[in-house]
Amino acid sequence: MSTTTFATKPLVKPAERAASEWRFVGITIVFVLVLTTLPYLYAHWSTPEDKVFMGMMLNTPDHLQYFSWMRELTEGHLSANKLTPEPNAPVFFNLLWWGMGQTGALLGLDYAGVYQVLRVVATVLFLLLSYYLCRRFLTDTLMRRAAFLLIAFAGGFGWVLIVFKYTIAQGELWMPLLVYIAEPNSFLSMLGAPHFLAAALYVFVFDLALRGQEKQQLRYAVYAGLVALFLGWQHAYDLILVYGILGFYTGMLLLRDRRLPWFMIQSLFIIGIISWWPALYSVLLTSLDPLWKEVLAQFGNAGVFTPNLIQLPILLGLTFLLALLTVLRENPLNLTQWDNNALFLRAWFWSNFLLIYIPTDYQIHMLNGWQIPIAILAVVGLFRYVLPAAQQLRPRMDTQTLRQGLVVLLIAAVIPTNVYLLAWRFVDLGRHDYPYYLHKDEVAAMAWLDANVAPDDVVLSSEMIGQYVPAHTGAHAFLAHWAQTVDYFNKVDAVEAFFNAETDNADRVDVLNSFSVDYVIVGPVERALGIDPLTEAPFAENVFSTPVVNVYAIQADQ
Repeated sequence: MSTTTFATKPLVKPAERAASEWRFVGITIVFVLVLTTLPYLYAHWSTPEDKVFMGMMLNTPDHLQYFSWMRELTEGHLSANKLTPEPNAPVFFNLLWWGMGQTGALLGLDYAGVYQVLRVVATVLFLLLSYYLCRRFLTDTLMRRAAFLLIAFAGGFGWVLIVFKYTIAQGELWMPLLVYIAEPNSFLSMLGAPHFLAAALYVFVFDLALRGQEKQQLRYAVYAGLVALFLGWQHAYDLILVYGILGFYTGMLLLRDRRLPWFMIQSLFIIGIISWWPALYSVLLTSLDPLWKEVLAQFGNAGVFTPNLIQLPILLGLTFLLALLTVLRENPLNLTQWDNNALFLRAWFWSNFLLIYIPTDYQIHMLNGWQIPIAILAVVGLFRYVLPAAQQLRPRMDTQTLRQGLVVLLIAAVIPTNVYLLAWRFVDLGRHDYPYYLHKDEVAAMAWLDANVAPDDVVLSSEMIGQYVPAHTGAHAFLAHWAQTVDYFNKVDAVEAFFNAETDNADRVDVLNSFSVDYVIVGPVERALGIDPLTEAPFAENVFSTPVVNVYAIQADQ
């Protein structure tokens, strides 16, 4: 079995060699944190006097959904869905946002502050774990460092679409999801979607399972199960990856050794029996509770699915193509050529490849964490197949220099998309506009609501403002989120009609009565939909007013 590239156990290094490795990791982590913090500092320091930077720079609807959960889970251990006007009981739990809520309360931080705590902690833990796994699967220090840098910085061929945007596409970005999907892009997640990094920590389960197999000690399966249980309460979807990848590996062991891999079967059973409870809870929540069943059914509203097999290389880039070259060139059907670590790495790659296309609306989440085996296998392919070709082209060049040069070239080839994404954050934030900034008066209006609403009150506004309402007021929003707002598209139409100048007041009253609306916010976004329809309405009292924003209290039984 092959042992030239992979080690059954992490290679023992002299103390100074190990210290040098981890020093490299530490410097990289500091560099990443500084780089990804710069846009937030820019946004904060450049904010106009009449605006407030709200602390996010990507995917505000989902982040504000999380902030709503954070608020609710600070006040109790279960959360109601406040992103829809329908009354519903607090039955939702998520350990990550419960923990972030408690952290914010303990440290006295607002949502933007807690978000930065999560971003820093998740980035540090993910990068430390990534290098730890590189040490498990690769014995060569340069290969480890190369794989680690690929995990941290690699992007896809989205830069080609960006070139087209500024040339033949006349400013239109074709297939933008192939640039902005964050799950397999560690750098984009470190920049603006740290919850994906926190979820990707599920890969630690794999190390524990392999360590148990090496030592033939089932206690490691118990540890792995506890880690999976802990992380499953944050992101239950990832349990599909845990069970699927470990199950696929167990099947490959059976095919390689031609005997039942009893130890891994027992380990998988232990991990499953300990950790399956979050999955059971999620299934029961979305099947027995009518409102949460509707929420799950609307997950497809975002239109975000795993790219097809033609588009997938654009999303994942050269790193993926090198990894694919590696696993195909070495005869993937000859399982006897690999030791357990090498076999697991390939099981991870192939099973994850299948799982990203499971027939669900949330299949795209299965990409999260796949960048780790892709990067490791890409580096294997770089040194196993590309290096010999380079040596033939440059026979007089020192081998170590050539190896280092190939790593530099590979890193340079895979970072352009993320360079653009980082630079574009400054452009996007430099507009000082929605959804990342609100007018101070809009923030003040929500502060007034926070002090005056009851938990069951409903606030009607545009979706742009409505997404902020649950987290910043504690009330229900009439329209806030493409999945969490029940009957989303009809509510979008209802809001547009409400502010349309041609709508009859009787129709507005019908909407207010049908959903027991208590307050209406009318600011710049709402006026852009039509008019302020409540300035002279006998059923509405202006309870908060500035030159920018009005808040109206709706009288009962109007």
